[in-house]
Amino acid sequence: MRNEEIALGFETTRGGTRGGRSPRGALMNWANRMTVKRIRKNSSSDTLVLTTVGRKSGAVRETPVRWFPGGEGTWLIVASANGATRNPAWYYNLAAQPEVTIDVQGRRVAVTASQLAGAERAEAWKQITTSAARFAAYQEKTDRELPILRLTPRATG
Repeated sequence: MRNEEIALGFETTRGGTRGGRSPRGALMNWANRMTVKRIRKNSSSDTLVLTTVGRKSGAVRETPVRWFPGGEGTWLIVASANGATRNPAWYYNLAAQPEVTIDVQGRRVAVTASQLAGAERAEAWKQITTSAARFAAYQEKTDRELPILRLTPRATG
């Protein structure tokens, strides 16, 4: 997996040794399904539906994720998992297959994910934590660096 991440432009972002728990289970799955339905009905939401393919299962996965403007028609997302020790599963799905779709602001968009690093990541992190302070709190919970990904529309057709 590490070689796949590097080949696809993803940094090797390891899990941490401390952090919160990532919400799981039947109740969380139900809540995510309800959130996905709400996002698709509300074109002004700051949450998008990220549709990935499971890297192990091959199953289609839909995950609601908070987004931030990335400039030039792109979106930024953070693999925070509520400050959990490990990165969320969708992060590894993106590393394995970065060409995915999102449902955002009432439309479906084909995008390619890339991970930010260095000064570009630092600038994005400042923007994100200024507009949503809870992400700084997520970072304080864990010792892993929360990955920031840019979703860039790709040409279709």
